Amino acid sequence: MSKKLALLTLGLIFCLCTGCAVNPVTGQDQFMLIPEQQDIIIGQRYAPEVEKQMGGRIANESLQNYIDSVGQEIARISHRPVWEYHFIAVEDKSINAVALPGGYVFITKGMLGKIGTEAQLAAILAHEITHIVARDSSAAISRQIGIDILLSAVTSEKTPQNVLLVTDLTRQILDLQYSREQEQVADLGGLDYMVRAGYNPYGTVEVMRILQSQQEIRPIEFFSTHPSPQNRIEYLTQKIQADYYSLEDLRVGQEDYRKAVLEQLGN
Repeated sequence: MSKKLALLTLGLIFCLCTGCAVNPVTGQDQFMLIPEQQDIIIGQRYAPEVEKQMGGRIANESLQNYIDSVGQEIARISHRPVWEYHFIAVEDKSINAVALPGGYVFITKGMLGKIGTEAQLAAILAHEITHIVARDSSAAISRQIGIDILLSAVTSEKTPQNVLLVTDLTRQILDLQYSREQEQVADLGGLDYMVRAGYNPYGTVEVMRILQSQQEIRPIEFFSTHPSPQNRIEYLTQKIQADYYSLEDLRVGQEDYRKAVLEQLGN
């Protein structure tokens, strides 16, 4: 008995020393060496470069305000409502959406032009918010790039060599890969967020169908960083039918989206 107690004590000490944290989306422990404050620093320092590499923000304040208002509405009911979130529409013509640590979400002009309702927009933003809240971006950065490299690059002097390094690191951030497990959590967690924010749950299934149809034409950027399991639509539909079957009359917002986004983009 004393041996088991000793092993348990050692396990707890190891967990505290190495950085266990609870994923607020799943409620499960996860290995995390990075304090949340570093998420914020990385987001603040790299967001301008991400925005630049994605073609800059779309120069339409009413469109930007609309995207941000939908995102903020969902962020308010997330597991981390007090964080500062930023939702930015960028000129990139690829079909993509990107989440940075610390509350930054970028959605491309190409993506905005392919979807057709506010519920579908909410599904995408809720998915990316879930990645941020679950700290998937931070975990991917620490695993695929290295937090120390990112922080040292942005705090160093702005020499030509360092500027090139920051540019290269930003490209690596844009190419971060999520695991299938992280992606499923973001799918289902985002589904819960959008429903709690008042949006029709089938918006997320519609987005997956739109993206899959685009993928059949040519590989799209969203699926290069977000795995595309064959059963994705299946488990989302099952979740909706099991938990949200009586909520199909929630907000769709097709006309609002047409006026606020598609007409502004010239679609």
